[in-house]
Amino acid sequence: MRILLIHQAFLEKGDGGGSRFNEMTQVWASQGHEITVLGGMVHYTTGKKTPRYKGKFTFKDEGFYENVDVIRCHISESYNVNFLGRLWAYFSFVFSSIYAGLFKTKGKFDVILVTSPPLFVGITAYVLSLIKRTPFVFEVRDLWPESAIDAGVLKNGMIIKFAYWFEKFIYKRAKLINVLTPAFRDKLINDKKVPAEKVIFIPNAADFTLAEKIQENFDAKAFKQELGLADKFVITYVGAHGVANHLIQLLDAAEHLRDTNVVFQLIGSGMRKDALIKETKSRNLENQVIFRDPVSKQEVFKYILSSDMGASVLKRVDTFKTIYSNKTFDYMSCKKPILLAIEGVSKDLVETANCGICVIPEDANSIANGIKTYKQQEALHKEHGQNGYEYAKIHFDRQKLAVDYIEHIKKSVEK
Repeated sequence: MRILLIHQAFLEKGDGGGSRFNEMTQVWASQGHEITVLGGMVHYTTGKKTPRYKGKFTFKDEGFYENVDVIRCHISESYNVNFLGRLWAYFSFVFSSIYAGLFKTKGKFDVILVTSPPLFVGITAYVLSLIKRTPFVFEVRDLWPESAIDAGVLKNGMIIKFAYWFEKFIYKRAKLINVLTPAFRDKLINDKKVPAEKVIFIPNAADFTLAEKIQENFDAKAFKQELGLADKFVITYVGAHGVANHLIQLLDAAEHLRDTNVVFQLIGSGMRKDALIKETKSRNLENQVIFRDPVSKQEVFKYILSSDMGASVLKRVDTFKTIYSNKTFDYMSCKKPILLAIEGVSKDLVETANCGICVIPEDANSIANGIKTYKQQEALHKEHGQNGYEYAKIHFDRQKLAVDYIEHIKKSVEK
């Protein structure tokens, strides 16, 4: 098959962040499929362009991976400035990706696959689908506009009304819709009245191949010592430092843990990072909270492997009860127990897999007391880490899920 993937946040090689499709496209390419990606020019957490993209509307990166070509499309660098800046960044990608899809791609595609958020990438998919007479598959990584509204990012009534209308419009015209959690599937079928036969469930997953490769020649204990954390109980968070992540709750918990050896290690970037660093200094929490810049996926695994726990946290709003936190799967693949401050399906997952502790989001006492209690049960750490690994190996192996995904797409297109 020839696949056109529209993914605003498709990562550069070596970038840190959510690499779901970077990994899936490689699996598909190894099966003989040809993939062209329309990706953005800015990283979704930093909002910045690399120098080679400066002054360019599109940039063709052929041979990104074998059988995978990437066309980078302009996104405004106002992405992390404020709400209007982010909205303009979304629509600047819509304009540039439509242009790239029409004038920078060659030949006919069998299917267009688009992944959101942002929801507005569906505009690109719909326009190109019409012009190229190609069916499109729509993926829901996060419920939009609900998640943006609950996080306080989306407030304008007209834009909210348009987003709900467009969501309904795009679901109706998609050939197939993939969701990342069972709660999304229920929401689409029961509340949004999407036909059940149109919805499939291919969740986020763990990259066992990379995790196991790194562990072959990696000394986690020595790496932890190099970081100056040998005698610390390190809880690592990997991901965006944005409004939705609400990492201030970890700083609040750290204040209750001053008399312990617990250290929160926060790796990534985002629009709230500078404010979090400033708050850490003002509270004199530098010994309890460490910030690190984004690193490659390979380096991320080193930090996780040399930690005692992995943290998955979000703002306490109803919409986030429907999501799986993708970094949870990386922790599982590294056999690390999980500190989870998310309710709903993520909590169900951790409890079912018996792979960590669940605390109340935004409740500093619950988070701190949960950590203190868990620290004292050393025998559980290894057991929970192993439990998570084994559960993810069965249910969330990216290699297997990528094969399932492409089979669903092929069947849908053949119909």
